[in-house]
Amino acid sequence: MEQVQVLSLFFQLQQQSQEIAAGYSERFFEMVSQVSATNFLVLSSILFVIGVIGVLTRRNIIIIFMSIELILNAVNLNLIAFSRYWQQQGAPNPYTGQLFTIFVIVVAAAEAVVGLSILLALYRNRETLAVDEIDIMKW
Repeated sequence: MEQVQVLSLFFQLQQQSQEIAAGYSERFFEMVSQVSATNFLVLSSILFVIGVIGVLTRRNIIIIFMSIELILNAVNLNLIAFSRYWQQQGAPNPYTGQLFTIFVIVVAAAEAVVGLSILLALYRNRETLAVDEIDIMKW
């Protein structure tokens, strides 16, 4: 008899937890739908400015590459925000921004591979990653 009570209590708790989770997901989607394109653009501009400041002020080349990646992510966020806006407006091809974002991610990955291989070669020859000390292209 106790097993039946435990099982019924277990199923009641499981049903209540599913109802709570459904309520949270509904509230989450309501909050996300209330976020406008302006919020995404402000966040993107903040990320872009932080990336530009990192590129202009840092001397370590790895930090500069990270700042460039931050700039590219700000551009991706802009593309996704406009894609979402076009989708809400009923554009004929609302997924253009997402396709460009995938293209930018692929280019950023290739840039990271090439950049890190160049850094490895520079570090082997110069034993430094400071931008000021890497001043010649011919070894």
